[in-house]
Amino acid sequence: MKPELLIEARERDVGGFFVRRVLPTVRRKLVGPFIFYDHLCQVNFQPGQGLDVRPHPHIGLATVTYLFEGAFLHRDSLGFEQMIRPGDVNWMISGSGIAHSERTPPELKLSGGPLHGIQCWVALPREHEEIDPSFVHYPAATIPRVHRPGVELCVVAGSAYGQTSPVRVLSPTLYVNARLEPGAVLPVDDQHEERAVYVAAGAVSLQGDDAVYGEGNLLILPAGSAVLQSRDGANVMLLGGAPLAGERHIFWNFVSSSPERIERAKRDWSEGRFGKVVGDEQEHIPLPT
Repeated sequence: MKPELLIEARERDVGGFFVRRVLPTVRRKLVGPFIFYDHLCQVNFQPGQGLDVRPHPHIGLATVTYLFEGAFLHRDSLGFEQMIRPGDVNWMISGSGIAHSERTPPELKLSGGPLHGIQCWVALPREHEEIDPSFVHYPAATIPRVHRPGVELCVVAGSAYGQTSPVRVLSPTLYVNARLEPGAVLPVDDQHEERAVYVAAGAVSLQGDDAVYGEGNLLILPAGSAVLQSRDGANVMLLGGAPLAGERHIFWNFVSSSPERIERAKRDWSEGRFGKVVGDEQEHIPLPT
């Protein structure tokens, strides 16, 4: 089997820190409900350095943070303050509107250290786009794990491999972290209509395809059975789910089925009608022009 589509990540500098972005692209906007997908490239911060994403707004989506290494601190306009560490899941539903910030905590910024992970957005079904915003933290111990020969699977969100994550999803979702040892083979769960594989580290191939796909590649899979294999080991994310009904528009941090709703969100942020991020009120990211 060959991929239906191969997307190679675009590397971007976000203030001295690099991310690899694979969604959205001109060739593909969504995979299932996933509309934005950033790989926080592995880095070792020097003392005094760290991640500083100032307060910014969202509507019409859920943000999902999953770390392989390091930690950072989430704060939002609902008053939640939460450290996230490897294997935890931070699931923030923006719905009608929320603002948040993400920063390396002061004690880790003082010492320096590693950071590596994935940040993505899940677009909401039209009937849920304007629900009340919410934030839930799921510790790593609550995330289901599945062990196959040479493979460890964490069902981050949705259902796969006979397990269902406690994370509250609003449409059928596939989101799994799979760590393959050298020589491991993994059939990709086939219960979901749309599926993709993102290579976060190492390299994989698909049975029946001679190509090897390395870090930063997103493989959109066709329908039917698909089997991953890795000669030297890999860390991958399986993502997808049911396609959402209707078009989704995206501008900056806003997602909606309605262009007019995005225009209103732009005015609301510019005119200060989003709530302040509790504990991080002094700064914000201005609306891009």
